Amino acid sequence: MHVAPWPARLLGLLVALLGVFFAIEGGELALLGGSVYYVIAGIGMVAAGIETIRDRRHGVWIYGAVWLFTLIWSIAESGSDVWKLEARLFAPSVLMLLYLIPWFRPGRTARTTPRGPRDRAVYAGGAALVVVAGSAAMLALHTPGAIAQGPIPPIAAGQPTDWPAYGNTSAGDRYALVNQITPANVGQLTLAWVAHTGDKADSAEQKHVREYHSEATPLKIGDTLYTCTPHSTALALDATTGRVKWKFDPHFDPTGNGYLVCRGLSYYDASTATPAATACKHRLFLPTFNAELIALDADTGKVCAGFGTNGAISLRDHAGASPPAYQIETSPPAIVNGNVIVASRIIDNESVDEPSGVVRAYSPIDGHQIWFWDIGRSPDGIAGTLPAGQVYTRGTPNSWGAITGDAKLNMVYFGTGNATPDYYNAQRRPFDNRFGSSIVALDASTGKLRWSFQTVHHDMWDFDLPIAPSLFDMPDGTPALIQTTKTGQLFMLNRVTGKPIAPVQERAVSTRGGPPGEFVSPTQPFSVGMPSLTPAKLTPQDIWGATPIDMLVCRVEFAKARNDGIFTPTGPTPAIGNPAFDGVTDWGGAAIDTDRHVMTINTMQMPFYTQLIDKKTAWGKKLAAQGTTGGENAAALQAYAQRGTPYLGGVRAWLSPFMTPCVAPPWGKLVAIDLKTRKILWQKVFGTARDTNVFGLKYNLPLKTGTPNLGGSIITAGGLVFVGATTDQYLRAYDIASGQELWKARLPAGAQATPMSYTASDGRQYVVITAGGHGALGTRYGDETIAFALPKRS
Repeated sequence: MHVAPWPARLLGLLVALLGVFFAIEGGELALLGGSVYYVIAGIGMVAAGIETIRDRRHGVWIYGAVWLFTLIWSIAESGSDVWKLEARLFAPSVLMLLYLIPWFRPGRTARTTPRGPRDRAVYAGGAALVVVAGSAAMLALHTPGAIAQGPIPPIAAGQPTDWPAYGNTSAGDRYALVNQITPANVGQLTLAWVAHTGDKADSAEQKHVREYHSEATPLKIGDTLYTCTPHSTALALDATTGRVKWKFDPHFDPTGNGYLVCRGLSYYDASTATPAATACKHRLFLPTFNAELIALDADTGKVCAGFGTNGAISLRDHAGASPPAYQIETSPPAIVNGNVIVASRIIDNESVDEPSGVVRAYSPIDGHQIWFWDIGRSPDGIAGTLPAGQVYTRGTPNSWGAITGDAKLNMVYFGTGNATPDYYNAQRRPFDNRFGSSIVALDASTGKLRWSFQTVHHDMWDFDLPIAPSLFDMPDGTPALIQTTKTGQLFMLNRVTGKPIAPVQERAVSTRGGPPGEFVSPTQPFSVGMPSLTPAKLTPQDIWGATPIDMLVCRVEFAKARNDGIFTPTGPTPAIGNPAFDGVTDWGGAAIDTDRHVMTINTMQMPFYTQLIDKKTAWGKKLAAQGTTGGENAAALQAYAQRGTPYLGGVRAWLSPFMTPCVAPPWGKLVAIDLKTRKILWQKVFGTARDTNVFGLKYNLPLKTGTPNLGGSIITAGGLVFVGATTDQYLRAYDIASGQELWKARLPAGAQATPMSYTASDGRQYVVITAGGHGALGTRYGDETIAFALPKRS
């Protein structure tokens, strides 16, 4: 038997082996009711590979038929979707190109150059085919739109402005009344200064700290910035130069905590209190991973000794016994009409017996407790504190995100999570079910319940509300709020009454596949009066991979899983969670331009595979013995203990073997919505694959895939949207009118934080962001607070 030259033999062997894989794996997919394409293509590739090895021209023609079949199937499945076509056609086209190169072509003597116009035309055509397929993947995907530029209140040039609260105002609008930087000059932004906090996760600490996240948004009061670090250190920086004025380090030992993060501090002018403070007249309140609230003198960084016990309140008081990691503080408290109102971050999915989700109010002067909201005792706030020896109701829904407030209405607003654990809830009590995954409005003075609105019924997906609603007034003066959610539903409510301004409907959802005997809500609220950012139910055509190989693996997993769209019940058989616990949007929330009545929100699509695992099975026992983890890489199963229930909670990012998401890009978007018309104005692909590529490689082509993102956007009166958040480690500026990306700056570490902006004493507008990295997203660690401004004028 004549054997082909070695290049053709190598190509034939590769094609044959790929064919075997496609035939076997595709056969399993076909038996599961999926596409038969892979079986047919696989058999054809095996035949083409064998003929190629045997140096027969039939190898070229057989593979050419397979390629043509692939082309037709790809177009039928994907239409004009660039990313879906790329996954199906690019790799097969590369093989087709190799077959067209004379060196690899069977049935003729190998030679180093193509002969004749026919060879050169075929070669050039094949090369063009691959180039076109590859270039198509680089195309930007967007939906155009425009915003009418309404009149903006005049702002004095160079007038110093502050950013006095986490969301700029207590309303959490994230709208900066500064307009020096505009779409016309934003391209001139340059680095103004970099401040180093000295807080950076070292290699030893990374071994026992599960999540180290740098998420702080600084405050700006006068000419000083105040920020905090994952290790609960507070710093004061000169707002004009970035010089460190003071640093406060509580020196807490993080061992045994596993979760280090600080999103920001709160500021209170105690000189205006009644009676006025005699010391610490300007106060900062620092939340810590040790579950304390520490009062600091904003001028000196010293502890305010008259507050609480030696300047601190332990939020573990009356909480009962639990490991330290079960209760920590990650978000700043709200300060409304002289009360400091604070909740806690309670660990997910460890046990049914975890600390309470109680919300408490304290005096900002001496730290005495004014009221507490413990739903196990009353839906209304109770004055004072608990008697000695009593504990707040264990395991109730908590609030871990930032809280907002309306001083005129004397109301505070926060979003709740769920009674622990998240993925099995048969043990939940009536008050847990009433207030889980809800917007809650309380009287700021008494804690009395004004109203509550549930966004998810009987939540078994970890669709908690990770941030409080943003407050604003409609053009007709109606007091409103916008609540962003992990589900992608946007709820617009009257913030006085809690009644929907934009209509909400109860719609039927799937109930199949939940745990035996557990109630699954047959309906869920959908905000039909607002644009839905909820991803559509996945189809086999939506499944993706970097190559047909990993796409086929994902399609087999998809065929084996339950997939009824959003609210597919979590149960003993695998299910696709889309969205999953990171949600369409997380704690970044929305930014609201209160002059133009436009909101921006950054979203992501990152499905997860979920499953309840019976603890009595061999697999359940094995996972429990491994410390409730099924592996070390990003695609490995995380099996949560859920003590007190019959099941482990199994969750993993739905990634292909090549570490790409199993759904097609874009994986991140930035969206602008007109709050008057309640329509999407524009949406842009948000982020590139520069730092997150196949096999986890870095520094690859910056394809516009969009990326998972954590952190929010801000809007400025100058008509710009600033946002970091993405895994490619940029700070970007967009035109609020068109959504056009006008400027970006590469950062030394991940910027999974919401930026802020102000005018300093030198008359320049600054844009500042924390770049410290994020363990869960895998961005680089750093310790930088970074400021940008327009160049100084001579």
